[in-house]
Amino acid sequence: MKKALHGISTHYCNILTDARIAHDTGYESLELLSAKLGRYLDNGGTTKKLKQVTDGYGLSVGCVNALLEMERYKGEEKKAMLAEATRLTRAAAELNCPTVQILALNGIDDKADDTVMDIITENVSAIASIGEEYGVRYQIEVIAFTKFRTLQQGLEVIRRVGKQNVGMVIDFWHLYAAGSPPEEVAQMDKDLIYGVHFCDGRLPKPGEPWDQMVLRNYMPGEGEIDIQAYVDAVKSTGYDGMWSAELFSPDRWEYDLYDIATLCRENMEKYIG
Repeated sequence: MKKALHGISTHYCNILTDARIAHDTGYESLELLSAKLGRYLDNGGTTKKLKQVTDGYGLSVGCVNALLEMERYKGEEKKAMLAEATRLTRAAAELNCPTVQILALNGIDDKADDTVMDIITENVSAIASIGEEYGVRYQIEVIAFTKFRTLQQGLEVIRRVGKQNVGMVIDFWHLYAAGSPPEEVAQMDKDLIYGVHFCDGRLPKPGEPWDQMVLRNYMPGEGEIDIQAYVDAVKSTGYDGMWSAELFSPDRWEYDLYDIATLCRENMEKYIG
């Protein structure tokens, strides 16, 4: 088991400082935000330098999070999506990072359910082929406020794609909010679990929008989710990989970043050991 600092928990921090904080506050790994990584590379940083820093701290890079809007399927939009996938995949390989996260947003929510699944399957297959060239795998995150939202949809795409480098991330809030209970997680093949996002939140009230800044503004244990049930479900599969402390909290983002990172780790350890 590896405990990772999720880059969203230290939202306003740059990537090199994320690494220092993770080391100083007791983590073994990093889940890098693609926005931070891209900004670093666009402004003179290199994966070689970043790897020297993480290696120097004794940290692994467990995941690059994420390729957004993987549902883009039309012409130039799809070309741009695949180019982004290639850039993130290449960077992951250079960082000795095994996993890139991929997710769909709301770009095809106007399509029929069958069409959504067909588009996602085709695009994930194309992305997975890129990863095969670099020795990188992909964890699908299903997003609760989209049409591609449930654990079973994610597993069906994996089945359809039929490649060995596609799995799932178990994000407690997204699964809870989409109606995918711990019992479904417990039935999974552990080899299809590539990561865990340890997080909390609540469902929107009637008439309330799906605003993550509001709905996820909770330390695990403060929201609606039975955190221990999801933890136990993951553990029951035999999974022993990376657990990422994810705090999507505008309130806590204004704390001292060291305090946030320490609080996230200590809170996660209460549940996972």
